[in-house]
Amino acid sequence: MSTAAVRSPSPSPHINIGQCSPRPYDYLLKFLLVGDSDVGKEELLNGMGDGASESPYGFSSCGIDYKTTTILLDGKRVKLQLWDTSGQGRFCTIFRSYSRGAQGILLVYDITNKWSFDGIDRWIKEIDQHAPGVPKILVGNRLHLAFKRQVSEATAEAYALKNDMAFFEVSPLCDFNVTESFAELSRLALKRNGMSRTWGPNKDS
Repeated sequence: MSTAAVRSPSPSPHINIGQCSPRPYDYLLKFLLVGDSDVGKEELLNGMGDGASESPYGFSSCGIDYKTTTILLDGKRVKLQLWDTSGQGRFCTIFRSYSRGAQGILLVYDITNKWSFDGIDRWIKEIDQHAPGVPKILVGNRLHLAFKRQVSEATAEAYALKNDMAFFEVSPLCDFNVTESFAELSRLALKRNGMSRTWGPNKDS
């Protein structure tokens, strides 16, 4: 798949380097999943490996889904905190709070729903205002329903290129490109925070 480059407590996880600690990971990243309702963000969370699914801040019952998972990236263990702030209008306020401290953002739309793709503009405006410079990627979900496609791959790829984003079409149902999209966002986040794109052998294993 192609790549182009109401007040609530605000969790602020940051990049942790575990080389001098017994932590079971080398880096910790906080990612947000944003997009309109019913685009399948929960499907993406479920498509990742098993991990904690209860928010440490107690908001799982308030429409915010949370999950942790660990991926192996260039020989390093990267623990991801994944936050789905829902697509309801009132959750834009929560997004503004949760965007603080985020190292990456996945903008998700449903390839069978053009309205959800058109709504990405609104989310980009929120990001530019409240999380400027944070790496982001565009994710077209439900590729397994390509026969119902309303958004062409070429259209989405051009949009991603225009907005300086990587782009993936994914299908959690078919286990296609889900981990790859999170891995690419992890690379972008680590690079932005001064980490090299590739690392040497993991010495604390």
